[in-house]
Amino acid sequence: MSNSGYRLSSCSSFWRTMSSAFLRTLLALLLLTLTLQKSDGQFEEWCIADEQTPDDELLKALNWACGKGGADCSTIQVNKPCYLPNTIRDHASYAFNNYYQKFKHIGATCYFNAAAMITDLDPSHKSCKFEYLP
Repeated sequence: MSNSGYRLSSCSSFWRTMSSAFLRTLLALLLLTLTLQKSDGQFEEWCIADEQTPDDELLKALNWACGKGGADCSTIQVNKPCYLPNTIRDHASYAFNNYYQKFKHIGATCYFNAAAMITDLDPSHKSCKFEYLP
């Protein structure tokens, strides 16, 4: 009988330890989530070219974004801050993001015929700054 009392006590101690560890983990996740959010409760998002998309598809979407789409593609021109690296993928990422940031408040998406995707990692590099608008 004393053995079963011992196991019950050990079991109770086990659950208290597990409960405490669970609460600490839950609290850490909550704090992490809150630090990733902007003060207005919004997460920062950028629109970039999907790595899986072939260059010919990216080029079509890039041409649309810089043309009919209305993105400002002046910074991906020669001798401008976002010209380098001079790849279709990098230029498309800049144009997609510019379009998305400019028009998301009126319902624009980061789709571009499945050539783009949302990221929460700022794609800015060196002198090339990718705009983020809340």
